[in-house]
Amino acid sequence: MRRIADYALLGDCHSAALVGRDGSIDWACFPRFDAPAVFCRILDARRGGSFGVSPEGPFTATRAYVEDTNVLATVFTTSRGVLEVVDCMPVSPGAAGGTSVSTRHALLRRVRCLDGEVRVRAVVAPRFEYGAFVPRVRLTSSRTAEVVGGADALWIAATHPLMAHESSLRARWTLRAGDEAWIEAAWTPSFVERVPTDAPSLDDFRRRLEDTLTFWRTWIGRCEYTGEHARAVRRSALTLKALTYAPTGALVAAPTTSLPEELGGSRNWDYRFTWLRDASLTLISLLVLGYREEADAFRYWLRRTSAGRAEDVQIMYGIQGHRLMPEVELSHLSGHAGSRPVRIGNGAVKQLQLDVPGELLEATWLYARAGGPVTPSNWAFLSGLVEEVCRRWRLPDQGLWEMRDAPRHFIHSKLLCWVALDRGLRLARERGLPVPLVRWAREREALRRYLMECAADGWFPQSRGSDVADASTLLVPALGFLPLAHPLVRGTVRRVRERLESGGLLYRYLAPDGLSGGEGAFLLCSFWLVDVLAHEGRREDAEVLLSRLLGLANDVGLYAEEAVPLTGEALGNFPQAFTHMALVSSCAQLSAVHALEQRRPPEQPRDFAAVALEHLLESRGRLGRQAAAALPWPLEPDAVATH
Repeated sequence: MRRIADYALLGDCHSAALVGRDGSIDWACFPRFDAPAVFCRILDARRGGSFGVSPEGPFTATRAYVEDTNVLATVFTTSRGVLEVVDCMPVSPGAAGGTSVSTRHALLRRVRCLDGEVRVRAVVAPRFEYGAFVPRVRLTSSRTAEVVGGADALWIAATHPLMAHESSLRARWTLRAGDEAWIEAAWTPSFVERVPTDAPSLDDFRRRLEDTLTFWRTWIGRCEYTGEHARAVRRSALTLKALTYAPTGALVAAPTTSLPEELGGSRNWDYRFTWLRDASLTLISLLVLGYREEADAFRYWLRRTSAGRAEDVQIMYGIQGHRLMPEVELSHLSGHAGSRPVRIGNGAVKQLQLDVPGELLEATWLYARAGGPVTPSNWAFLSGLVEEVCRRWRLPDQGLWEMRDAPRHFIHSKLLCWVALDRGLRLARERGLPVPLVRWAREREALRRYLMECAADGWFPQSRGSDVADASTLLVPALGFLPLAHPLVRGTVRRVRERLESGGLLYRYLAPDGLSGGEGAFLLCSFWLVDVLAHEGRREDAEVLLSRLLGLANDVGLYAEEAVPLTGEALGNFPQAFTHMALVSSCAQLSAVHALEQRRPPEQPRDFAAVALEHLLESRGRLGRQAAAALPWPLEPDAVATH
């Protein structure tokens, strides 16, 4: 059985594929992340379909991304020779410039013998619509083929001969030192007619690979991060970019569905959508790295998708803006490691999750701090979000963890409602924007009182009146609600670690949530703890935990959503944007705190992400110290009311 961590990501900013250590592409969707899978062996070894290229017979394999790209190179060593397979999804800059990306909706593989002689085996066995049926396979020449069925077609082209074999294409090539072969699988809708021709020229294949290498190197070349653990940060940045749907600017939570949070369990969800929470936090991380264009593209997508109506904003959308994503179980698939059910769609879409406006206001406030514009239409939408918070913050909700039982008054949800009001007031003051200052300030103060009452036992629990610890309460200091030195913060951090820490990692909570089965430690939460330790001035402790987390990446630097604390085994959808976002944020914060620790005493509340962003801007000469301190922290209600 292939483990989740055995895979590497290929992406073209439209869709994604996962390739195993053995050279088998076991997951790919075309033409979008959320389209039905063309290969899904990762979810069913027998029915799912795959695209394999490897030596015949026994081998050992090592792999790495080509430096500063999402192009993967795998080296196979056999008893007779050494083979290198270079994989990519071909991309190039789009004609429109900016964040636009041109793609062939294809998988391109270069096979080169580095030493000796290697017998190569290639098998292309698509199973369209999540393995629902076996497509028709037809050779169109000795080196080209058509695979078609339902709504999909794959066009296979190679530089060496192919053979049709039952429901797949197969090839066996003998390569000697210096020889190379190429094979490409390109997707089109099944109704698109293509005239069968010979394979593209060798120059065509080489140009596609070079264009792809150049695209990724050019993009990461804009990264302005120069702090600690730069290699891991750059890999996470490249991963986040690969998870962005270029035509709209939306960002998927992960490119996969139904990879289990517990092997053999039923907590298997479809993450190929855009959660506004995930996307906002991820774009904050990209902003910290200097990527303003990605933030601009996401803001445009959100404005168009929501129709500018704050009252109609959902917690998540399809990457093209779709609002409906019904949850369906695919009973014909056995699931990864027998983990059923396999689901497509996500039923959480209609949940009430009160934290989302706060995530959006926080992202916008930081965007504005980086010099981004807040137009009148932007502000009409954002102020509408704050008004929705004023109207609904007293309601119970399902929370950021998307509980599937009774709604509760979650601390995290109320905290982010406070953030929405607080950042709305800050934006209004900084930009001179129209706002009902006194009423918003009054609501913000009411939320503060409410939250403080929830900590009656000396710490912030998961929800009002409960005795359950929740790692999301680590954001109480991170979002500037209370200073780190406050007794309630210290009590909360202590209780979270006592109840949720295992093997140096944090579970998000350990309590009933309306679902059966268990899950691993949630890596995002452990990065939150790194942030708290760093801002407390406990640099050595923060570094130790960060080192533990960095060690949980797989061999090519990718993270799943969760991990088994004792073994580090990856669990959940993969790779997970939330985890990579948290890595970027924690490394940036650790670097910033080290550089700025003498400028803002930790006894005062501060927004952790703002510290990292201001450090980047100052280091680039874009924000002087006086400007960085222009807004008082915290912004008191009476200061707002007299604005």
